[in-house]
Amino acid sequence: MATTLKDVARHARVSVKTVSNVVNDHPHVSDDLRRRVRAAVQELGYRPNLAARTLRTGRTGLLALIVADVETPGLCGLAREVVRAAAGQGFRVVVDHLGPDTERPAPPTRAGAPPGVDAVLLGADVVPPGLVDARLGAGTPLVLLGESRDPRCDQVALDGAGAAADATDHLLRTGRRRIAAVGARPAEADGPPAPRTAGYRRALRRAGLDLPAGYLRTTAQHRYEDGYRAARWLFAHEQRPDAILCYSDRLAIGALRAAADAGLRVPADVAVMGIGDSEEGRYSRPMLTSVSADPAFLAREAVALVTARLDRPDAAPARITVPHAVLPRESTRPAG
Repeated sequence: MATTLKDVARHARVSVKTVSNVVNDHPHVSDDLRRRVRAAVQELGYRPNLAARTLRTGRTGLLALIVADVETPGLCGLAREVVRAAAGQGFRVVVDHLGPDTERPAPPTRAGAPPGVDAVLLGADVVPPGLVDARLGAGTPLVLLGESRDPRCDQVALDGAGAAADATDHLLRTGRRRIAAVGARPAEADGPPAPRTAGYRRALRRAGLDLPAGYLRTTAQHRYEDGYRAARWLFAHEQRPDAILCYSDRLAIGALRAAADAGLRVPADVAVMGIGDSEEGRYSRPMLTSVSADPAFLAREAVALVTARLDRPDAAPARITVPHAVLPRESTRPAG
């Protein structure tokens, strides 16, 4: 039997009207009552009647989480936190993906998909041309989950420059000095650096180190094979690096395999580090050092931006930075 507003009200020890106000995100509800009701909603698994809500408010109560690739490590954790945060606000979540080739222009069916949602959470660091324009043109609120320079959208993202700088500093503290990076976007070869590359270079400059030619490897995507190929190229370099910072855990796992195939020991011969703190990295051998962001924080703030944008569509775009931390593990033990 479905949970009702009365059930939630009884569980939270509040009135049905208060539950309705919280579920529909009405103002003038105290923070304490709002927390109690949201906790009861999550515990009881309450789901609002979407048809009734649509007739009453013009909203469907649906959010779309669109990601670049459903195979991206960490996606399950992010989706779980988004669903949890959305349920606390009375929303349900549908998941869609752009497909493996995120550099191509988004076709109309993707630019407008999925239909009938109140807002879109775009969890892609590489945003296809035309997608943002299409969503904004349709008047659908859009929150970017990832690093982007588009000033028109709300955004919740890791501090890419800070994360890469902290990762590079960690490698420097382990005694490494020939630190390469894998995962820069192809456009960075002839243009300005993206945040992660900027942070990597900044940390090297602070340490008084130059960036040898070829040490910054671009990849079209962040697949295992991209990390593998880039690392194999670096291992054949006349000045072989003693550490590789990969811009994602998936690239780093590819680099671990490349090291094994090249007869190199990790971390004795080369340290390998990723960004993303994926489950795969926690179970790799050696266990992968990585930079972790807080997916629960990201999800809560993204859903909060959605509700704020629905209430105030003309407000200035907001940018929220997700805290991060370096998690030292076996793949970057000190040299020596």
